[in-house]
Amino acid sequence: MISVGIFNGYYPYTLEESIRRIKSHGFTSVQLDLAFKEMDLSLDSLNRDKCHLIRNTFRDANLPIVAISGYTNITHPNPEKRKENINNLKTILKFARDLGSPYVISETGTFNEDSDWVYHEKNGTEEAYQTLLELVTDITKFAYDHGSVFLIENYVNNIIGTVDQVLRLFSDVNHDSLGLLMDPANYFSDLNINDVDGEINRIFNALGDRIKIAHAKDCKTTTNLEEKHADIDASEGHTFRGSGSVELPAPGLGILNYDLYLNRLSREHPNIPLIIEHLDESDIPRAKKFIDDKLRKVGC
Repeated sequence: MISVGIFNGYYPYTLEESIRRIKSHGFTSVQLDLAFKEMDLSLDSLNRDKCHLIRNTFRDANLPIVAISGYTNITHPNPEKRKENINNLKTILKFARDLGSPYVISETGTFNEDSDWVYHEKNGTEEAYQTLLELVTDITKFAYDHGSVFLIENYVNNIIGTVDQVLRLFSDVNHDSLGLLMDPANYFSDLNINDVDGEINRIFNALGDRIKIAHAKDCKTTTNLEEKHADIDASEGHTFRGSGSVELPAPGLGILNYDLYLNRLSREHPNIPLIIEHLDESDIPRAKKFIDDKLRKVGC
């Protein structure tokens, strides 16, 4: 059966209190954000003792860490910022096993200097792809050398957004230390959001065997074309709710066909963790019930 988890980043508390609240909501797995009140988790201070404390505390609570957030703009146009971002990602990849999971997730980035999620005209060029390919090849080799696995999370406004772009990247970097984070909401723009079922089927037909972890959020059209954020105590990545004509709310608040999504997901990955996101703490019980009801309906 598919297990239901959440990012601990939606719980802005100490390690122990975050775990208590996550368990009280009935979750059985966690995607780890290195963010707990009263803990110095700056990447230059990370060490095995800190990692083992976090890992063992979750293990003692019987709440497995199934993946680790390493989100950053790996193709940032500023060379110094790009180097810093990649070094930070590599630090997390280095300590991934010590944190309890080999899987470290990041999007592929954008040439937009001001936002990690706003499109830039250079993103669609061959130059941008070749730059990304070189970076992903290096990151994947680093992951392999440290016993970890780099998971790509595509997003339509980044360099890798469409099914074809994801396929090309996996063809060019054909390595066991590169995998896919499955989130169907990330594939939708104003060009394909009127064919939700067709796009979900295309995603799984082309990429099903690459999936390691899955996310649960939603998508819907909006007339607010600005970058959208929620007013919550969380990192920018967790406040993000979409950019352009597609909004990305919590699961159950959009038009994504969850019956189809979970049917396809469970057919190929019957025991995969499904991580809920894009919500605030007050909405967690509703979103969890929505996902549980859908899983029960589909029988997975």
